[in-house]
Amino acid sequence: MYSERLTYKLLEISDLEELHELNLIPEVDQFNTMGLPDSIQVTKDLLDAKIEDHQQENISKLTYSIRLTDNSEFIGISGILFGQPKYKKAELWMKFNPKFWNQGYATETITRLLKACFEEYQLHRVEAGCAIENHASKKVLEKCGFVVEGVQRKNLPLKTGWSDNYEFGILEEEYLDKNRD
Repeated sequence: MYSERLTYKLLEISDLEELHELNLIPEVDQFNTMGLPDSIQVTKDLLDAKIEDHQQENISKLTYSIRLTDNSEFIGISGILFGQPKYKKAELWMKFNPKFWNQGYATETITRLLKACFEEYQLHRVEAGCAIENHASKKVLEKCGFVVEGVQRKNLPLKTGWSDNYEFGILEEEYLDKNRD
């Protein structure tokens, strides 16, 4: 899968070292509930689980490595978590190396994943969330057409304590209206 400047490929074992390095960056961990991995084995176990998700008959989770198209440099990961088929919805998430923040890559990624959700997977609704202190992610989601639908109080167990979480949603018709040529 591609966008203007980025290539998205399902995670594979060859992504282990870069994924581990990403997970060790304190700024990346700030709004992440996973915490810093104790060892590369912890990251490998997480990666193995994500790879196994991709091999299931009824795929419910897709996790992509994100690379710059021009030089294949690893910049982060993002994913789609599908809900029960009856509801035709999914949740998007992302995690980027800080050296690639503020360059439009998160917006480009979420835009591309929304296109997959609505045009390829024919979903009705896509959701996302972020800690209320995560102003950059909130801005990205709003720029991509998501609407804040509520706040879950003390929902995220961050290393700084429990954080409130913005709940975002975008409907198929909103996406189509925003992307009409």
